[in-house]
Amino acid sequence: MPSQDTRTLLRSAVPTAAVGAIIAVVSGVVSGGKGALGAVIGTVVVIAFMGLGMLVLQRTAKSLPQLFQAMGMMLYVAQLLLLLIFMALFKDTTLFNPKVFALALAVTTVVWMAAQARAHMKAKILYVEPEPEPSSASSSQKSGKPEKPGSET
Repeated sequence: MPSQDTRTLLRSAVPTAAVGAIIAVVSGVVSGGKGALGAVIGTVVVIAFMGLGMLVLQRTAKSLPQLFQAMGMMLYVAQLLLLLIFMALFKDTTLFNPKVFALALAVTTVVWMAAQARAHMKAKILYVEPEPEPSSASSSQKSGKPEKPGSET
């Protein structure tokens, strides 16, 4: 993974994990151990889904750049649908508090998306790859032409 992709992943995952930890502490105090466990599981699910989605999107961008935008839209819709399916599957569980789980899923998803948008806005990504300029001395000597049109005397 290129360094820019790693930075974007870290700039998205770290705030999400921090907010998930805050939710886990608060829900642990309010709902007990099952609430904290629900928040932790919800946070881990969001980080895993969004992180894997980001990796898939980066691979798509490298292999099929013409599909990048459509793939991004489809990926976000699929991720949100999968998170809704997770909420529906675990709504009646007794392993952890399902309301805290759903809250953690929703809040950490919003935090991930906001952090990822901020990371992309702050990134200095070139939209056009600049062509390397040949050195001025070697190009003028090889072609036999002066550097500037008006510099010949």
